[in-house]
Amino acid sequence: MSKIKLFADSTCDLTDEIIEKYDITVVPLYVHFNDDAFKDRVEINTDELYKKVDEYGTLPMTAAPSPGDFYNAFKPFVEEGREILYIGISSLVSSTVQNATIAKGDFENAKIEIVDSFNLSSAEGLLLFKAVDFINQGMKLEDIGTALRAMTPKVRTSFVVDTLDYLYKGGRCSAVQHFFSSLLKIHPIIKMEEGKMVVGEKVRGKMEKALDLMIEDILSKKGKIDSNRIFLPHSMADDSVSYVKSALEKEMDNPEFIVSGTGCVVSSHCGKNTLGIIYLEV
Repeated sequence: MSKIKLFADSTCDLTDEIIEKYDITVVPLYVHFNDDAFKDRVEINTDELYKKVDEYGTLPMTAAPSPGDFYNAFKPFVEEGREILYIGISSLVSSTVQNATIAKGDFENAKIEIVDSFNLSSAEGLLLFKAVDFINQGMKLEDIGTALRAMTPKVRTSFVVDTLDYLYKGGRCSAVQHFFSSLLKIHPIIKMEEGKMVVGEKVRGKMEKALDLMIEDILSKKGKIDSNRIFLPHSMADDSVSYVKSALEKEMDNPEFIVSGTGCVVSSHCGKNTLGIIYLEV
């Protein structure tokens, strides 16, 4: 057992199998429907989220774990003498990292390293995989934190959204934009830039046109990305996953894909049939 204990939050969008394999403790964010609160991945999953959206006719609010949540999660491992490495969702879109930092301050002698991914979804997972590599190489906790922070600007994240309904219901686009975009079947590509979500290209037509644009982006950087770990987080978008995998496998030498379903946080922002492509530039 490694002395370094890995932590993530529920926006990491990794499979249960990966979380178990690498002994990652996941601190859940909260999903609120009116007065009802649910712990992401613990008390509600993505299928249940969509059912509740239909039932309530509105999108949920999401909230960060409290400092107390992090304190209670860290405490048993601190008492065991373990060192803690937590990699979290961008501090520019959530207060999760801030609350983890507050909790860290309540432990006087513990070694706790908190890394702001300045990203979300499986981009956090990508950094967790790199952390496992560094741990296996025998690196010290502080050095791992330094290496991961140097790596975060090289992580590339983009999502293509099939429908603007969720962006509209969540107040992230106007009724006029929603109306005309629906008529024109526009699929926006959402990217993470400097820790924030921004809208990139707006692709008109079939979903495949937007996927092709994302595929072209990767292929234009072929040889400059880590093809051993290309993450494909998605929300009920199996067909899109197959389309992207097939296209990249024809043009790249044995790429390795890590496919996982998005949790309630990403899904509540983007809706069904959303697909992300996440990779590391080297």
